[in-house]
Amino acid sequence: MSINSIESRQRGSSLIELIAFIIVVSVGVAGLVSVIGPMVRTSADPMVTKQLAAVAESLLNEALHQPYTWCDPDDGAASTALAYADCTNSQNNLGPAPAAEVRGGIAAGAGFDNVADYGGFAMNNVGDAAGNNVMAGYAAAVVVTRAGNAFGLADDTAALSVTVTVTHNGENFSLTGYRFRYAPRI
Repeated sequence: MSINSIESRQRGSSLIELIAFIIVVSVGVAGLVSVIGPMVRTSADPMVTKQLAAVAESLLNEALHQPYTWCDPDDGAASTALAYADCTNSQNNLGPAPAAEVRGGIAAGAGFDNVADYGGFAMNNVGDAAGNNVMAGYAAAVVVTRAGNAFGLADDTAALSVTVTVTHNGENFSLTGYRFRYAPRI
């Protein structure tokens, strides 16, 4: 037998090369599966995050579109008051004023009508102000705080910070907005 005939028969891989190839491919596949697994499990999360953001934005806009004056808008002195002392129902305390006001109240003076009224508001199974379009499992809470000093204003009550936090299955989403008092200036 010639040397050329022996070399021509050795065209395959050795057992050690095959084992090394299998190990390298196995490590690569294991790495790929470990990345794809969590990605597939959480593939619906963007939809939940989008819903959390939509609910938070809607409730924040609802609160910030309310007036913010010294007095409750139903107060007779609302258009002329220059301080909380001029009001029967002032907005100095964060929360509904008068205390019987509720979100979505229909009768005159029964619904939230000032930004400060939303202070401490919370709800489970989020729905619109009329109680429709309920989203089961979603909860929302509103925190209203004085923020005038944060803007360098001497009167801390001249601005409010409104933070809406929406939760669903342990996931939270918060939005914050600010509202400045535009009470009558004489």
